[in-house]
Amino acid sequence: MSIVLTRVDDRLIHGQVVVGWVQALGAQRIVLVNDEVNANDWERELYRLSVPAGLAVEFASVDEAARLVEEWGTEPLRTILLVGDVETIVRLCGRSEGIKAVNVGGLHDGTARSQRLSYVYLSEDEARQLHTLSERGVQVTAQDVPTARAVPLDEFA
Repeated sequence: MSIVLTRVDDRLIHGQVVVGWVQALGAQRIVLVNDEVNANDWERELYRLSVPAGLAVEFASVDEAARLVEEWGTEPLRTILLVGDVETIVRLCGRSEGIKAVNVGGLHDGTARSQRLSYVYLSEDEARQLHTLSERGVQVTAQDVPTARAVPLDEFA
């Protein structure tokens, strides 16, 4: 399977993803799934500039990604799917059965959110949504860096 990681991280493309996860997984492509970024040329260019030469970066809306997940899963490029919030991953998983595991990375403090791990803050609704994903057969864990232990959903939400 060529999708090596599906990650929820509100910082989107940043050093921890590019240096830590890409190197550890031997990823060759990042697909940023975000409706707003996908629709904005300027933001797409900023994210392109933040990745090193040789690492492909693509952008997709949730609907586009849902149509392409199966294809990405069979392509030879080792791919990281990256979304910025729980709502987006729930929408994507609801439109595609090709995502079997979700890694919750950095979700920071915000309205109605409480700290679950040092790098994960969730609202009660977000926690329920992640549990719903899990009940539908998607493995949900939290892990900030590749060398850290993957924390099972029941331990943080």
